[in-house]
Amino acid sequence: MTNTTHFGYKIISEDDKVHRVAEVFHSVAGKYDVMNDLMSAGLHRIWKTFTIVQAAIRPGFKVLDIAGGTGDLTKAFAKRVGPGGEVWLTDINESMLRVGRDRLLNNGLSIPISLCDAEKLPFPDNYFDRISVAFGLRNMTHKDLALAEMRRVLKPGGKLLVLEFSKVWRPLKRPYDVYSFSVLPWLGKKIANDSESYRYLAESIRMHPDQDTLKQMMTDAGLERVEYFNLTAGVAALHTGIKL
Repeated sequence: MTNTTHFGYKIISEDDKVHRVAEVFHSVAGKYDVMNDLMSAGLHRIWKTFTIVQAAIRPGFKVLDIAGGTGDLTKAFAKRVGPGGEVWLTDINESMLRVGRDRLLNNGLSIPISLCDAEKLPFPDNYFDRISVAFGLRNMTHKDLALAEMRRVLKPGGKLLVLEFSKVWRPLKRPYDVYSFSVLPWLGKKIANDSESYRYLAESIRMHPDQDTLKQMMTDAGLERVEYFNLTAGVAALHTGIKL
């Protein structure tokens, strides 16, 4: 029997989801940063800055950026760990990883990169001081397995940071829905020549666990002191957890 999962609002096979998500990010990789700025009015940069502050990176740290895409967080982490530290940029999508690698090189940063699945991380136990995943958990088929893998490769005392779209404040739900299902696909068509990928984005946000559900999932994965911070009225949320 084929296992099924959600791709936006559609129910499809798990294998098909892997391919469809890959197609989405192959399609949008070249315009990913431009579209992020447009569709969030630049707010994603503020959310990422908040995440960087909460990460409290120190010189010498080992840091893993999962689903790091075009490398915004990776770049910031690399500057903070210094020559004695180590930062990895990983993504399951080759197109996104190429864009991230090129951007880092253009900023004078030569760091290790890995094309890998967050559900099967190719790193030893207890290796990283910090792990981040920004706007990537939403696209993973088995979020519980991915979270368990992230905890596995964290050192005791290490912190996981999950930045993701979340459940918006109720009074904003109606205008947010109009924006998500009308404006976003229109922007995708005009800027990236791809409306369907941005329709999937809107649907995938609605299907992602809300703040309290994700907090419980992180706790179930074995993380301690899990908390979250709502950003821009819950449009996004940063969840953090510690491996003790």
